[in-house]
Amino acid sequence: HVHCFNLEKHFGNVAQPGRRRLSSSNSVESLDVSPCAEARVLVINTGGTIGMMYHNNVLSPEPNVFVKALRKLPDLHDEQYALQTCMSYYDSTSGPQENTLVLPLCKQNKRIVYTVLEYSPLLDSCNMTADDWATIGKDIEVLGVVIFLILHFTLTLTITLTFTIFISRGIMMNDGRDNLLGALLIAGQFVIPEVCLYFHNKLYRGNRVTKVDPGSFNAFNSPNLAPLANAEVDIKINWDTVWRANTTALFRVSTLMNRNVGLLKLFPGITAVTVKSFLQAPMEGIVLETYGSGNAPDNRADLLEEFRNATKRGVIMVNCTQCLRGSVTTSYATGKALSDAGLVAGCDMTPEAALCKLSYVLARTDLSIEAKRNMLSQNLRGEMISDLQGAKLTLSDSRFIQVIAKSLSISCKEELEAFRDALTPTLACAASKIGDVEALNAIKEMGSNLSLGDYDGRTPLHIASCEGHLKVVQYLLSQGATVYAKDRYGDTPLRNAVRFRHKEVVKLLRKAGAHFSRDELKNAGSELCSLAASADIDGLEMWHLAGGDLDTPGYNGQTPMEVVMEIFKFLGVHITDVLKWSTHRKCGEEGTTAPLQPQEAKEICLGT
Repeated sequence: HVHCFNLEKHFGNVAQPGRRRLSSSNSVESLDVSPCAEARVLVINTGGTIGMMYHNNVLSPEPNVFVKALRKLPDLHDEQYALQTCMSYYDSTSGPQENTLVLPLCKQNKRIVYTVLEYSPLLDSCNMTADDWATIGKDIEVLGVVIFLILHFTLTLTITLTFTIFISRGIMMNDGRDNLLGALLIAGQFVIPEVCLYFHNKLYRGNRVTKVDPGSFNAFNSPNLAPLANAEVDIKINWDTVWRANTTALFRVSTLMNRNVGLLKLFPGITAVTVKSFLQAPMEGIVLETYGSGNAPDNRADLLEEFRNATKRGVIMVNCTQCLRGSVTTSYATGKALSDAGLVAGCDMTPEAALCKLSYVLARTDLSIEAKRNMLSQNLRGEMISDLQGAKLTLSDSRFIQVIAKSLSISCKEELEAFRDALTPTLACAASKIGDVEALNAIKEMGSNLSLGDYDGRTPLHIASCEGHLKVVQYLLSQGATVYAKDRYGDTPLRNAVRFRHKEVVKLLRKAGAHFSRDELKNAGSELCSLAASADIDGLEMWHLAGGDLDTPGYNGQTPMEVVMEIFKFLGVHITDVLKWSTHRKCGEEGTTAPLQPQEAKEICLGT
C-alpha cells in the first residue's frame, strides 16, 4: 500500500496493463499496417528543458504539456498506426490513454511503444536531492519495468545517473527531441542492461560521464571509456564494453545513502587547518581530487598527518585525479604517500562517480570499515577499471578464429569482430545444448556477447532452458544473459522451461526476474483450461511456478477451476465430496491424514 501511495503521489492514477484491442472501425483485413514486433518502454519525465515553458522571460518546468507536444511530432508518434490498431495498453472506459505513444516503424521492422509518466511536481535538477534519486529508483522497482528512460535536466545529470546506478542494485534551441528519439530507438531494440546517458548520437555508461560544455550539444564526455553505442546511419553497439551483472538476484533498489560525504580539491598552498576542518565530524568520507596520477606534496608532513588522523577516526578517503582523463597510480613517491596515509585509490573514476559510490558504500551498516574500503577499491557497476594490468583474451589470441579468418582472407579488426559476432552465437547455442560450460566460457573470453541469438533469435539461455541444463542456466545468468530475450516465435527462456517441464530452471529464471511476456499470456487461459481438462497437474504446477494466474479464463470464459468442476459434475462427483475424501483419508499406521496427491487427483478427474 505504501508503494501504491508513492506512485499515485508522483504519477497520479497509474492504470493497470490490459489487452490490446483492435479499432472497431477497422477489421483485421482492412488494417493498413504490416505485422511487426513491438517493444515497450517507460519514459519517466522528472523535468528538464525538453518540457519547459517561458514564464516571465525565464524557463521553468510546465506540467501536462510534454506529451501533447510529442503527439504533434511525426518522428515521435505515428498517429495513423495508433488509430488503426486502437493502441491502448491500458483498460480504460475513456478510450486510449493519452500518455501512450508509438514511434514510426524502424529499420529492424519493430515498433517502439512508449508510455510517459510525469512527476508532479516537475523538478529542476538543481533542486534535486538524494530523496528524489531514491524516489526514481523505487518507482522503477515498484513498476517492475524492464526498459525505462528518465528525462532529466543536464546540470546535475551525471550525479543522478551515478546515484541511480549504485542504488540499483536553458537555451532557445535544444536537442531534446533528437536525444529522446535516439534513446527510445536504442532502448527498444537492444538489450543493454545498464543505466546509460544518450546524448548527441552517443550512448554512454552513466557513471563514466562528466559534463564538459554547458553551451554545446556535445555537452558530455566519457574520458576513460568509449561510448557503448554510436547512432549514425546505423546504430553500432560496442558489445565488448557493455557491463553485465554477475548476479541472478531480482532487481532491487537500496535507498539508504550516506550524506556525510564531500569533495575536497587540492591546490598549491592549501593549509592543514582547511583540511582538518573539512575532515571534522560529521564528515565520514571524502573524495580528494589530487594532481596528475593521484599525487600530493609528500613534503607537507602537516597535510599527511591530518589524512592519517582522519583514517584512524574511521573517515574513508578516495583519491581521484583532477585531470579529465587518466588514472590514479602509486608509481610516484607523492602518490604512494597518500596511499600510506590511508587513502583508497580511485583508479579512473570520475569525481562524481567516486562521490556517489562513497555515499552508497558508507550507508552499508552490515560492513566493517575495512570491508567498506575494500569495496571501494572494487569495480561494482563498471565505474572503474580495477585491474589495469589484467589481460583479456582478444580475437587475435583465439587460434580457432584465426585459422578460419585466414582461410577467408579476413585481416582487419572490424572484419574479425563481424565474423565473430556472426559465428559465435551458433557455437554458444551448440555448447548450451550439450551443457558445456567450459566452451561457453571460452566463447565469452573471445569478447562474445552470450545474449546474442542465432538465426532464429534463440539465445544460449533459450537452449539451456529447453534442455534443462541448470548449471548452464546459472552460468549464463551470472554472465548477464537476459531473461527477457524473445526468439522469432515470441518465446522467452521461461516459456521454453515451462513447455519442457524443467521445474528447477523455472524457479531459477523466476528468481532472476523472468516473467511471461504479454504475447505469451494471450492464449494462457485456453492452455490452462486444456491442462485442467486433461488432469495435467504437472503442467498446471509449472505455470503456477512461472507466475501464471490459474484463474485466467479461456476462450469461452471458463477458468481452469470451472473446467474441473464441469468434469466432476459430468462424472457425478461433487467437489465437496472430493475435498472431504481427501481430508479424512487415512494413511500409515498412526492414522495421520495426507493431502490429495497429484496421481489421485488425475484418477478422480479421469473417473478411474
